[in-house]
Amino acid sequence: MKKILVALLVMLGLNLMADDIKLWENSTLNKIVQKGVLTVGLEPGYMPFEMKDKQGNIIGFDVDIANEMAKAMGVKLQLVPTAWDGIIAGLITGKYDIIMSGMTITQERNLKINFADPYISVGQTILATKKHAGKKWSDLDKPEFTIVTKLGVTGEIATRKMFKKAKIRTFETEADAAQEVLNGNADGLVYDKPYNAIFFAEKGAGKLVHMSEELTYEPLGWAVRKGDPDFLNWLNNFLNQSKHDGTYQKVYDRWFNDTAWQKKVM
Repeated sequence: MKKILVALLVMLGLNLMADDIKLWENSTLNKIVQKGVLTVGLEPGYMPFEMKDKQGNIIGFDVDIANEMAKAMGVKLQLVPTAWDGIIAGLITGKYDIIMSGMTITQERNLKINFADPYISVGQTILATKKHAGKKWSDLDKPEFTIVTKLGVTGEIATRKMFKKAKIRTFETEADAAQEVLNGNADGLVYDKPYNAIFFAEKGAGKLVHMSEELTYEPLGWAVRKGDPDFLNWLNNFLNQSKHDGTYQKVYDRWFNDTAWQKKVM
């Protein structure tokens, strides 16, 4: 009886081991290593995370982190510019291995894809015309005011949740929405704090006010397909290691504490 039990346990162990090996063989991480290329889906246009410089090259915080990630894997990096409204579908259908595009972790998105641990947190703030200096966000929730944001992002979700009386308009890009406020055609832009702060510093002085108090808590994460624990494990370990060996801080300082990059895109 004992021999039969031992044999069954051995067989079970072998089956589990075979399942683990099969899981690894199908892992995105294994396929990346085998093909020698890490493909990253992103939408250029979200300063300072990903954007195009004057020569048309894609640069930014996420791009530099992706380069460090590819280097740690020992593979090349390939960027795949993708419109935001199709970026999750592109991941699911295998157009790229991972989304690194300033994507906020939400429960709705998590139903379709998985996220690695948050690598940074941003919140929604308001960039408003100068006449609204000294006001709170709630002061703008009136029928005579217009609030703009980007279509299909957490900024739109926050705007529709918080503004019940003001007119709401959405744009395909955050740049178009911000320009609408700068031109005086809208009263405020609800969007991520880093973008609003940079836009205000570059173009808004004397014309706009930045209501910098964060309206939301929004952790950003790298997105991967469902059912891939090996890839998630590697990404979380990479993030932890890079935050402790100085790599992450070096990239962060380059894009958030230094303004030299702005000359490349402005």
